[in-house]
Amino acid sequence: MDVLEGDIPAALLNRADVSSVQFRQLGKFLLGQAPVLTNLANRISQCPKKVRHVKLSTVGMQTLGLQTLRHGALGNMGSQLTAVESFCGAGGMAIGLKETGFASLLAFDLNKEAVRTYRAGVGPECRAMDARDVTGNGILHEVGLGKGELDLFAGGPPCQGFSLQRRRGYESDERNDLVSEYFRLVEELLPRAFLLENVVMLGKVRGRKYTKEGFSKLHSLGYQITAGEVNCADYGLAQTRRRFIAVGVRGKKPFEFPAHTRKPDDWATVRDAIGDLPDCPEDFTEHANISNHIRCRVTKRNLEMLSHVPPGGGWRDIPKRLWLDCMKRWDGKTSGGWPDVYGRLEWTGQCPTITAGFDSFSRGRYTHPVWNRAITPREAARLQTFPDSVRFLGTRHDVRLQIGNAVPPRLAEVFGTAIRRHLEGLPVNGVTSMSVPKSARYRPLEEQQSLFSEPA
Repeated sequence: MDVLEGDIPAALLNRADVSSVQFRQLGKFLLGQAPVLTNLANRISQCPKKVRHVKLSTVGMQTLGLQTLRHGALGNMGSQLTAVESFCGAGGMAIGLKETGFASLLAFDLNKEAVRTYRAGVGPECRAMDARDVTGNGILHEVGLGKGELDLFAGGPPCQGFSLQRRRGYESDERNDLVSEYFRLVEELLPRAFLLENVVMLGKVRGRKYTKEGFSKLHSLGYQITAGEVNCADYGLAQTRRRFIAVGVRGKKPFEFPAHTRKPDDWATVRDAIGDLPDCPEDFTEHANISNHIRCRVTKRNLEMLSHVPPGGGWRDIPKRLWLDCMKRWDGKTSGGWPDVYGRLEWTGQCPTITAGFDSFSRGRYTHPVWNRAITPREAARLQTFPDSVRFLGTRHDVRLQIGNAVPPRLAEVFGTAIRRHLEGLPVNGVTSMSVPKSARYRPLEEQQSLFSEPA
């Protein structure tokens, strides 16, 4: 196990000849971990005798499920439920789940730069691992739990193969099979609940093969599965990001989707999310006090084109003399392709789905409401509800992927709270005047062509 900066000095765990300074450091740490240590004593007393006598070395702490204690990742374990996350990316899901009181025991992703971002800004429990090489037994050994004891297994497998932006060849995208790996791990772990987040097409024709097989197997293992499509703006994001959510819980009582927290006439706005941020330096350097607040390079022609686009406008507002060849092919009658190309955001409106192309004018409505530039990575992260304390590491491409592919922390917090309440036997919504998103329970005996009535 790695010992990170700020942990208990290794000497305190391995040697007797330590200084008084080191003992004082250990004392301060232990005082802050009193609730955890009380819970540890209770857990040890319930362990088999052969486990109780295990030396509290790295192996011993793993056996007891306490390797993250040394990093302070569990906090007040007495009031926390446990969670493991697959395909964790830069940590958006984890941030939200931790806000609701889940203790993140382990998170993993194949993207090493995303793992670096997670470990630097979210928590030390993240590992660089390929889900295809991970087993349920391996996870349980790592976190010190038995099969069926984990409270929540979460994840958002790569979704590019199912996305509407992928018009051809999506059937052969090998990343699609990672959804099956997610279902395999749920089967091997048997958590009390699982949370799956993905693009909406996973719940339609493109993903039907995977959801049908996965849901059928998990339903046979005792899971009640509820799935549906949500608009993140209904939960407090200044972004009309639509996602497919599936939650499975063991037991007879099915999970109820959480009610919306915002009505359309009260949605958060772009101004709410990024209005307090100053402009970024014009010399393409990062802002001195705001991480990842850096502009992308733009040609003089693009700058001139953008100068003609008003808030809420798009490429059709650009003078025809500046049009690109693809724009000139518009006949003036049809929709003209993607209306958001070269689009400018409005302070009082919402941003469309943040993708990995958020700093490209040709990829959508990502021009700043005021300044003639695309939104910066920090502004995109704000629209995804990431805190400014998370610094995204890697190249420009790495950072774009981490932000665009992330589960918004706010969305994870809403569903994490609902799952926690369900597991604790509390009503998810209670009495509310807010609407609840459309969802459907999986019933294998029905001929379900889709989880939704809308066409694919």
